[in-house]
Amino acid sequence: MMKPLFQWITNFVRPRKESQLDLNRRWVLAAGLSGLGSGLLFTIHPQLSKRSFNPALIRPPGAIGEAEFLAKCIRCGECMKVCPTNAIQPAALEAGLEGAWSPVLNMTIGYCEYECNLCAQVCPSRAIRSIDVPEKQKVKIGLAYIDKNRCLPYAYSRTCIVCEEHCPTSKKAIWFEEVEVRNIQGEKIVVKQPRVDPDLCIGCGICEYKCPVKGQAAVRVASVGETRNPENQILLSDGYGG
Repeated sequence: MMKPLFQWITNFVRPRKESQLDLNRRWVLAAGLSGLGSGLLFTIHPQLSKRSFNPALIRPPGAIGEAEFLAKCIRCGECMKVCPTNAIQPAALEAGLEGAWSPVLNMTIGYCEYECNLCAQVCPSRAIRSIDVPEKQKVKIGLAYIDKNRCLPYAYSRTCIVCEEHCPTSKKAIWFEEVEVRNIQGEKIVVKQPRVDPDLCIGCGICEYKCPVKGQAAVRVASVGETRNPENQILLSDGYGG
């Protein structure tokens, strides 16, 4: 009676060779599938489709096309070190796992200084091409847009001119339209509501950074309109009825 019980316990604790072999095969198969899945994940990024772009994927001015950029960028961090406003930060998943730690601009932390081209000067791999300041000032890295649910003149009929005041382009990309509205007392008043000119805006982000609205800014910058990517545009071309 004791011998069969002992044999059962032994087999339970130490599986037979056949069982061990099957277990090893399972591990090999699982490891292979895991590796394949990881490889696929590392190649998935927001710009895989020409119709899908991550609005938060704002590259420094002078950055080349995304596929070539990811191939050339060595994640050295030099552009981040020299950015005078600390706007250039390491990416998390804005460009997918493949683009982790590559440089992106975060306008809640800083903005792209209009008179600066330091990132283009220090990039050792030319993922950010070398451009002088006058050329850099014409490069669009994105486009600002107004959140009317948070903007003071739109949402609360309060006067605010901060975004226009800080806009650095020679002809202001942010302009005002005077609109007659009613305040909370029902009185008619005139407020200046900001508008963004998509032809003049370069997406520098100073408007977002300086916006006095706490929390999420009332004016924000998205990657749409970027010079480096003709597919990522907000306005339709003439060939599509625009």
